[in-house]
Amino acid sequence: MRILVVEDEEALAQGLKFNFEQEGYEVLLARDGASGLKLFETAKPPVDLVILDLMLPGMSGYEVCTAIRSRDKLVPILVLSARTLSEDKMHAFDCGTDQYITKPFALPELLNRVRNLMERHRVIQEVARGAVDAPASADTYSFGNVHINWKTYEVRVGDRVHNLTTLEMQLLRYFVEHPNQVLSRHEILEHVWEETADVTTRTIDNFVLRLRKIIEPDPSRPTHILSVRGTGYRFVTDDH
Repeated sequence: MRILVVEDEEALAQGLKFNFEQEGYEVLLARDGASGLKLFETAKPPVDLVILDLMLPGMSGYEVCTAIRSRDKLVPILVLSARTLSEDKMHAFDCGTDQYITKPFALPELLNRVRNLMERHRVIQEVARGAVDAPASADTYSFGNVHINWKTYEVRVGDRVHNLTTLEMQLLRYFVEHPNQVLSRHEILEHVWEETADVTTRTIDNFVLRLRKIIEPDPSRPTHILSVRGTGYRFVTDDH
């Protein structure tokens, strides 16, 4: 499995490379955003996971993340940054990152998150290739004029097709698998994000807003993903 580390601090980059290699991963290093994006695009075999700093010379980590997501909706991206404000984290998630860890960090936590993301990515790839069955009882799910393909991460609404990121699809799937249930933000954090240390409830609200813009006829007056004041959300379909 191959990891791309985009980090301009030489000592940290080399330390990450050493520890990842000790875990059996192959590591590619880039010192700036443009070089990291080029490595991602040209790597053969392709990169399986990206570790990304935000404060990079030239092209920022946000820009790199957005560019990678425009090319690959599924590859796991883990941001490793000294930026601790919730606005920075929300911006990173908006750009398509899967996990966010603040510096300084605990190495065991980082390695654990990398292992989890790698395993999740492996399963997603196998499902997409048809090598294993999808976890759900069906590969697709429909309600109203919304048609979801769990394998391809595509959501078709009428004539429009939307490609969702891994986290967007996981959140949508969690709603679909728990219809008509009031789901607290804490439950959603625990089951969708799994690691909650650097994720806030505002992040959930932001992801819900993005899903509403895709599946709701009028996002300002949602009929599927309903807000439950002071608690969280409830998912309903036209069939319930």
